[in-house]
Amino acid sequence: MVSYSKLSPAAAEKLRAIVGDGRFQFGETVREEYSHDEMPIYGRFLPEAVCLVESTEEVSAILKLCHEENVPVTVRGAGTGLVGGCVPIAGGVVLSTMRMNKILSYDMNNLVVHTQPGVRLCDLAADALAHGLMYPPDPGEKTATVGGNVSTNAGGMRAVKYGVTRDYVLAMTVVLPDGQIMKLGKTVCKTSSGYSLLHLMIGSEGTLGVITELTLKLVPKPRMDVSLILPFRDIATAIASVPAIKLANLDPQSIEFMERDIVDSSAAFTGNAVFPTVVNGREAGAYILVTLIGDSEAELTAKMDRLGEVAEKTGAYDTLVVWTDGLKKDVWAARSAFLTVIEAETKLLDEMDVVVPVDRIAEFLVYTHDEAERQGVYVRSFGHAGDGNLHIYCCSNDLEEAEFKRRVKKLMDACYAKCTEFEGQVSGEHSIGHAKKEYLRESVGETAYGLMGAIKQVFDPKGILNPGKVCHDAEGGVEHA
Repeated sequence: MVSYSKLSPAAAEKLRAIVGDGRFQFGETVREEYSHDEMPIYGRFLPEAVCLVESTEEVSAILKLCHEENVPVTVRGAGTGLVGGCVPIAGGVVLSTMRMNKILSYDMNNLVVHTQPGVRLCDLAADALAHGLMYPPDPGEKTATVGGNVSTNAGGMRAVKYGVTRDYVLAMTVVLPDGQIMKLGKTVCKTSSGYSLLHLMIGSEGTLGVITELTLKLVPKPRMDVSLILPFRDIATAIASVPAIKLANLDPQSIEFMERDIVDSSAAFTGNAVFPTVVNGREAGAYILVTLIGDSEAELTAKMDRLGEVAEKTGAYDTLVVWTDGLKKDVWAARSAFLTVIEAETKLLDEMDVVVPVDRIAEFLVYTHDEAERQGVYVRSFGHAGDGNLHIYCCSNDLEEAEFKRRVKKLMDACYAKCTEFEGQVSGEHSIGHAKKEYLRESVGETAYGLMGAIKQVFDPKGILNPGKVCHDAEGGVEHA
């Protein structure tokens, strides 16, 4: 367990001098938003100060000062995380990268973009498309920053075809906990040059260094795409179709699943009832949403025909083509609204972000629903059927918070144990933060967990950078209501 120093008034004035009055908050001027992420059930912890940085040099100066003063520093982007990863549980300084929001340049010959970490995913995606290119990672939260995506190795809906954020990071500038500036990686597509410190930094959740610049790989924008909705009787039947879809040589860009109740809620919340509830006289209980891409209408038509054959054989009620741009926008807007809908309808909320082998998805979901019923917890689920990443939300509008937490813990204990039994992982894309540390430890075992802690110790011997997260223990700050 590590202990830290409070931020002295003299040190606070030095921080103010680094970033200026307009980009510094201290004491009573610290805004409440910096105390939590989008899952506030994991606690609210106010930092002592907030620095809104604009350059690598400012980050370096702040970390050097805090390292000397033994003051903890927690890096924060847009704050859209769901595991308390950017929450300053040890107090100290929050270092916000939201003003480092410039797309610096494109290298069209090498198909890369150079960007600062505070650029929002939606802005990078739109800008890349305007250049005739695509940034493939597509996490559901489009207002997250690319720095946050890299820090959590975010996945998203297109991971089944393109992979996750890690696969698109070629290089970065990073500031170490003592203020040293280091450049990792190069604008090349492969390397066998020693240990990959670049890939160690990706997914480290801001515990090893602060990312201040990124070089990201891009791909040519697909010429044509089409989405298709496959309605099924229930979730088990829907999920059972996924291996057949993947084996049909369709190279789908995405394969999503969703249960009927969240579709109904999304329709009511958004006024966008694009998923049919009755198909050919039969009630749909679950859906698979597939996106296909191609170079021509003929190629897409051939792929759609093959998908239709697979859908019929696996029990889909129909294969509904979403061809026009307007309808595609509506369908994916409805899908993207799922978490927003759940948050709007729910007073108490917790979540699991497990990933299991694709052929175990249905079995895991059935187990989870059965266990949730035993514990008296209402769960809602959707996710990425193509890669086995499930988003399962525990919800309540009538339980007291303490009782809700007690029941959810029993449910999660059982479900994470089942996930490990199925050879799955604790998190597919939301990461560990401080909320899922105990489940990570149980899943990977003491040897691997200890090695993670040893890596943290090498990079950050004082333990000042995003303390208490992933594999690190720290004395907490003062939690506030």
